[in-house]
Amino acid sequence: MQFHKIITLKDGRTCTLRNGTAEDGQAVLDIFNLTHAQTDYLLTYPEESTLTARQEADYLAQKTESADEIELLAELDGEIVGTAGIGCVARKEKTRHRAEFGISVDKAHWGLGIGRALTEACIACAGNAGYVQLELEAVAENKNALALYRSVGFREYGRNPKGFRSRVSGWQELVLMRLELDAAADALIKA
Repeated sequence: MQFHKIITLKDGRTCTLRNGTAEDGQAVLDIFNLTHAQTDYLLTYPEESTLTARQEADYLAQKTESADEIELLAELDGEIVGTAGIGCVARKEKTRHRAEFGISVDKAHWGLGIGRALTEACIACAGNAGYVQLELEAVAENKNALALYRSVGFREYGRNPKGFRSRVSGWQELVLMRLELDAAADALIKA
């Protein structure tokens, strides 16, 4: 799936949102490791990533070639500062209408609008790919992320009180959220 958009950040700089390509393998691996070390709210710890730069490049190329999945990059001043993506929950008849969403942004660039822009871009991509529902899980303590997700239309449908077992804080409750893409598309059109 292809995507390219230039946005203006809250500080006036421009940031490019684009699909990742094979050439971005090392940079995406680097930002993955950085963001996963900066917060305890993501699924894995940096050392749990077993991908090499070549494998990451292959993954990005596969997403670029996909008709219904994508890995987006936020590029600021020539540097990758965030990633977000959508992937099919399962390719079975009963579940192929559902996509999963994930995102991470370098902590040094929080609060500039990159997370919102990546989220909205993934919503648009999911709608264009024909998904009906976009889903995510977020740590309940991550108030800023939850506020962002709610502001773009995600709704909570459940909680998992022992969703993550953190090295730092112990059990972390996960908030399960979903977005009906027909409603999201209508809201974006009206905005």
